[in-house]
Amino acid sequence: MAKTESLNIALTDEMKKFVASQSGNGTLYSTPSEYVRDLIRHERDRLETAAIRNAIIEGYSDIIQGRTHKFSGNLMADLKAHKMRNS
Repeated sequence: MAKTESLNIALTDEMKKFVASQSGNGTLYSTPSEYVRDLIRHERDRLETAAIRNAIIEGYSDIIQGRTHKFSGNLMADLKAHKMRNS
C-alpha cells in the first residue's frame, strides 16, 4: 500500500459544509477525506483522458496533413525508423 501523508487545506465554511454533506451516513463516502481523495482521482483520470484525446486529435491532424508512413507490419522497426528520421 502506498505511504499516506496528511495535507491540511483551508476551506470556506460553505465548502466545508458541502464536503461534509458528501460523506457519512446515507452517502457514498465514509469520511470527508475519502470524498476528497475520490475527487483527486477523478481529476487525475480526467487529465489522463484529455491527454489521450489530444494525442488522437493530433494523429487525425497528421493524417489530414498527409504526415503518414506506410506500416511495415513491424511496429518497433517503424518507430525506430521514425525516431531516426526525426533526430
